[in-house]
Order: sequence, then C-alpha cells, then structure tokens
Amino acid sequence: MKLVLKLEEFAMLLLGIWCFSLQDLSWWWFIGLFLMPDIGMLGYLINTKIGAFFYNIFHHKGLAIVIGLFGYYLKLQELEVAAIILFAHSSFDRVLGYGLKYEKGFKFTHLGEIGT
Repeated sequence: MKLVLKLEEFAMLLLGIWCFSLQDLSWWWFIGLFLMPDIGMLGYLINTKIGAFFYNIFHHKGLAIVIGLFGYYLKLQELEVAAIILFAHSSFDRVLGYGLKYEKGFKFTHLGEIGT
C-alpha cells in the first residue's frame, strides 16, 4: 500500500511541475521557492504542538488548492505560483514519507512514523 501512496504522490508532484510549466516564469523560481514551505518547521523551535500546527498549515494540499483557485479567479500569478509550489512540495515530502504531523513529535505523521 505504501508504494501505491508514493506513486500517487509522485503523480501529484508531476502535476505541480506541469502546472508551473504553464506559468510564464523561469524555472529558477520553481527551484528557488521549492523548499519555502519548510519554513513551517520553525514552529518546532517553540514546542511540538505549535510545530505540528505550522508544519501542517505549510504542507496542506487543500490549502494549496484554495490559494490556487483564488489566484486563478483574481488573476494573481503570485498566488497561483505559491499554490503550485505548496502543492508540489507537499507531494514531494509525502513521496519521501514525510506526512502531516501529529503533536507527539516531528517523526509521527499520518503516513506512519518516519524512519521505521
């Protein structure tokens, strides 16, 4: 089952890459912004509860879709790109086994414990 989930996430990563290719931007923007959602990990400097909350906000694909729809509707390329990056990055993380976090700690995710 894990392989099927990873393949599905990989397909969503490819979808994000394809969506970015539709933007009239240099690929350097994609590369440069790709790790930006990981800023949500800074919440772990406070405690695991706040860390999990901010990590999950910065890695939530539903939020990426909502931001993308607003960007498309309002014709704001900045929002569209932010949504694409958030969506693609979240899929990439899940391919690697990094899911949404539980408050117990960083290694406890909805995909299972990291490193097991």
